[in-house]
Amino acid sequence: MKVKILSLLIAIISVQLTSGQQPPTETIKTAAKNTPAEQEIINLSKKKWDWMAVKNVDSLNELFSDKSMFIHMGGSWGKTQELATIKGGGIWYKKAQVYEVIVNMFDNTAILLNDIDLEAVVGGNTVTNPFMVTEVYVKENGKWKMGSLIFSKLMRPVKAK
Repeated sequence: MKVKILSLLIAIISVQLTSGQQPPTETIKTAAKNTPAEQEIINLSKKKWDWMAVKNVDSLNELFSDKSMFIHMGGSWGKTQELATIKGGGIWYKKAQVYEVIVNMFDNTAILLNDIDLEAVVGGNTVTNPFMVTEVYVKENGKWKMGSLIFSKLMRPVKAK
């Protein structure tokens, strides 16, 4: 009887351990068709990645809300620090390879999710990481402003070659 209970307990623990090691599944898929408002946000996000790659802090300054917050693997800060980090080369967002994108609209707020591989130079070292990036945009005086940019590192391997 003790052997059967012990065997059952080991089997349950084994199932729990192996199920906890399963790779994560994809969490977003690009919509087949977007509304004009959603497409506007997607286009704005693409421009933002381009501006970050070429360190166009003037355009980014216009895009980022004065209240914006940026959450990275190494810390979080506001607009002034993000622009200084980009301008000074503390982080150079060389290339964002976007695989999937989805936008959810809530009145004057848009939340965009990007599944990306980001090639960046950080502290002089080139690194590529898989991220789910959350971008929050708020419409202020008829213009979309970025309120937050959040990088969440994914467990999947880098897809970019």
